[in-house]
Amino acid sequence: MDQHKFIRKEIAYFMRRLYKQGLTTSSGGNISFRLDENVLITPSQTDKGRMKASEIGMTDLHGNSLSTQYKLSMETGMHLAVYKARPDVKAIVHAHPVTATSFAVAHQTIDCSLLGEARAIIGEPVLASYQLMGTQKLAYEVAKAILHGNVVLMENHGILAVGNSLLEAFDRLEVLEACARVNILTKLIGNAVGLSAHELAAIDKMMQK
Repeated sequence: MDQHKFIRKEIAYFMRRLYKQGLTTSSGGNISFRLDENVLITPSQTDKGRMKASEIGMTDLHGNSLSTQYKLSMETGMHLAVYKARPDVKAIVHAHPVTATSFAVAHQTIDCSLLGEARAIIGEPVLASYQLMGTQKLAYEVAKAILHGNVVLMENHGILAVGNSLLEAFDRLEVLEACARVNILTKLIGNAVGLSAHELAAIDKMMQK
């Protein structure tokens, strides 16, 4: 199968999966994948729960659209800014999971030291200052934040996760949402006991291998 065709199918699949798992709304979120000097990205103003591979557009790294049938995501500039800031990144998933986004609205980070899985997969999420959606100011803030972690809580907006694959980026966003729920529930229960500095260091060392 042609590589472009395969990746378009994967992007559409993960977008539908985001919607089915309640991690975004029918009109919210966007996913992209960098392939050489081009970026495949979800379109704007389409039903995310019914996303098709044929709807996935393409742009070069300078923002020149290589698609004619569909309008590219309004956050294309943000995706490109992240790829330029992090040459190691291959995939980006941006969505609005309710619990994790609630922390972003409260301008608070999520404590990933409560769960070994969250520490291993996410590390430490970072905050990006609020800017109007679809603007270069937002792209700048997110690109600046992504230098310090693989998951960004975008204030009063949503979550952005990056990875070396679409699965890795999706997994980071999904695990963050689960960890956000644990944060809230353990605050209600009380007496939450996070991992010690020694235990966190052991996880970090394991993930570096």
